[in-house]
Amino acid sequence: MKLMFISDIHGSLYWLDKALEQLQEEQPSQLIILGDFMYHGPRNPLPEGYDPQGVADRLNAYNKTNPIIAVRGNCDAEVDQMLLQFPMMGDYTLLLHGGRRIYATHGHGFSIERLPQLTKGDIFIQGHTHLPVADKKEGIYVLNPGSISLPKEGNPHSYGVLVDAKFTVKDFEGNTVKSISL
Repeated sequence: MKLMFISDIHGSLYWLDKALEQLQEEQPSQLIILGDFMYHGPRNPLPEGYDPQGVADRLNAYNKTNPIIAVRGNCDAEVDQMLLQFPMMGDYTLLLHGGRRIYATHGHGFSIERLPQLTKGDIFIQGHTHLPVADKKEGIYVLNPGSISLPKEGNPHSYGVLVDAKFTVKDFEGNTVKSISL
């Protein structure tokens, strides 16, 4: 089973379309969005192709045939949920993948620095920092796909793919940014 993770769209229809192109190439069984859908936030510049309504329309169209799993980011509000036709207001979701528990969240509550109660070998994945991560902390795999629209610290626009027992952060040219075997 293949999972694809994107985070921190921040209203960029341009970068969402790029991510959906990669989705067609990757062919995951599930898309998981780790928050910050439509609003760019007061600390961020306007991302390229800023079009929050277009983002909502595009995600709703995709969701009709491929249900999206999503969590709320710190820039998301109830008004965003009113535009989206899939639930996205939960602070986290739990998934099972290859016998492992995945705790997926945005990262503004529990985070890589402040992990929830997990068991060794579990996976914690977050967005929020706009920085790609593929590491292990206290026996827990800690992951972040980076940001599709507003990467930080010179990192490329990126997304994450979990296939069997390997997590890979990729840029939009198909290059591996970070990876870890689980």
